[in-house]
Amino acid sequence: MSVLLEFAIFPTDKGISVSNDVSKVLKMIKESGISYKLTAMGTIIETSTLPEALDIVNKSYEILEKNSDRVYSTITIDIKKEGDDRIEKKVQSIESKIGSVNK
Repeated sequence: MSVLLEFAIFPTDKGISVSNDVSKVLKMIKESGISYKLTAMGTIIETSTLPEALDIVNKSYEILEKNSDRVYSTITIDIKKEGDDRIEKKVQSIESKIGSVNK
């Protein structure tokens, strides 16, 4: 099973820049050993089970709620019974098709 979960999570009561808070979440994700990709609008993680992916979201919330009265999050999930390394493979699939369109 491959679970892709894209999420953004941040405190809403810390002013205009929340990069210090968000970097703590990314540190936890990196140290967890799961595959992830940071984007300008959020983070994509890949796990082998839905509970594992949701646990990362929960841990992220726990990091932020310690010093915040309000935390905002968006979550998108794609669950596929077979496959792995989909963070890269999904992008490669589209890029290969774009390349063949331009020829």
